[in-house]
Amino acid sequence: MSWDKELEELRHREGLAEQMGGEEKVARQHSRGKMDARARLAALVDPGSFREIGKIAGKASYDEDGNLEHILPAPFLFGKAEINGRPVVATADDFTIRGGAADAGISRKMVQAEKMAHELKLPIIRMIDGTGGGGSVKTLEQIGATYIPAVPGWSDVVKNLDTVPVVALALGPTAGLGAARTVASHYSIMVKGLSQLFAAGPAVVDGLGDSYRGSTDHQQAKEDLGGSAIHTRNGVVDDEVGSEAEAFARARHFLSFMPEHVGQLARRTDCSDPVRRRDHTLDSLVPRDPKQVYSMRRCLDMVFDQGTVFEIGRMWGRACITALARLDGWPVMVLASDPSYLGGSWEAKTSEKVERFVKLADRFRLPIVHLVDNPGFMIGREAEMAGTIRYGVQAMTAIYKANVPLASVVLRRAYGIAGSAMSNAENFQYRYCWPSGDWGSLPIAGGLEVAYKSDLEAADDPAAKLEAIRERLDKVTSPFRSAERFNVEDIIAPRDTRPLLCEFADLAWRKLYAEA
Repeated sequence: MSWDKELEELRHREGLAEQMGGEEKVARQHSRGKMDARARLAALVDPGSFREIGKIAGKASYDEDGNLEHILPAPFLFGKAEINGRPVVATADDFTIRGGAADAGISRKMVQAEKMAHELKLPIIRMIDGTGGGGSVKTLEQIGATYIPAVPGWSDVVKNLDTVPVVALALGPTAGLGAARTVASHYSIMVKGLSQLFAAGPAVVDGLGDSYRGSTDHQQAKEDLGGSAIHTRNGVVDDEVGSEAEAFARARHFLSFMPEHVGQLARRTDCSDPVRRRDHTLDSLVPRDPKQVYSMRRCLDMVFDQGTVFEIGRMWGRACITALARLDGWPVMVLASDPSYLGGSWEAKTSEKVERFVKLADRFRLPIVHLVDNPGFMIGREAEMAGTIRYGVQAMTAIYKANVPLASVVLRRAYGIAGSAMSNAENFQYRYCWPSGDWGSLPIAGGLEVAYKSDLEAADDPAAKLEAIRERLDKVTSPFRSAERFNVEDIIAPRDTRPLLCEFADLAWRKLYAEA
């Protein structure tokens, strides 16, 4: 006696599942420039590594004799796979089945995927394309009643944020729960022109009386309401890419810096970039004129292992560059002032961004390198209206609460409360300063006329008097005066930054391994 009949039925059901929403709807998905869910899974993970779980789950119809007629597969696929040779939970919404809506799905599949991640301590990647929420208004008539909303398994989503790396790729219009699943991640990506994200779509917004041209140009309405140009600049989503292939590559790259779960340490990679490499271009990077800017990104490329700087969130909170990188093969989190944006002053969004990435580094035990050129928190009415000081203090609090090693390098300015947020001053200060350093409680240049008002008024030549005061204070503000009093630990030649930070990385990871 064999089970050939049942195995044949299994193959039949698997074949139906592989058809997804049917030939017509799959073709429509492709015509929109979008890959289907199964193609996405194959493109994301290591070749041949995906093992699907719950493949034949769906809503079946049977004839009068109980024979299977048709199956509408669940619009959510997941399974165990490998990325960079390491195990992950890979998931994908299937937009070809009712636009990925939950009323066509089986909520337990999504819940089980989230549980699998934190219970087995595996990173999870969500490829989101659709609402993934509570279905349509018609669903309520079919049910015969309404209900107070609840999201099955959201506690597992929350638990994953504290347990494993979570990556979310918005690969189409994502609304409601789909949008929430995108945001509830450690790293998120949208594809320009392909992805939109909103609490509710244009049709719902139009119905409430706030038009987004939905009646004339639905695609443009979606872009106007929640395109990547909006959400990668307000901080809702980290990065914008030009294609799905680029999104997959960035997701894989992000995970290469991460451990598989909280409690495991991230991995060192082979490094062919000499630890003792000294780039003399750094010695002239910072201009003598304090009003001139320079490229902090050039500095990153010259200091960290070549080709390893992986910037995150480039389009929002732009006064601080946040990136992952490597030093002598060791992964580190990077904060770096960008003097080309607001002079490097932290406004509300920058402070929010710093807080987010310091917490990410602390959660996954990555040492932090902070390259500082910060004239302070942004000032003015708009800054006050945005609540800059609250967000700034929250960023500073995150830095003080972080339990991972931190090294700071002061390239130029460090003023006020924002300047003091470069590191936890109560701890050992692993800090270096360039000769271009300029610091204090407030910029002296902006306060001379006020501080010496009476002297200037009494002078025969106020302009000459002001210049004499400025020359006198230039000597007092020399970084070497600070070093004399050990108010700064070391002033270094900029070219020595890489060797010294590689030394820090080796010591930092020695400490992390001792604590593990």
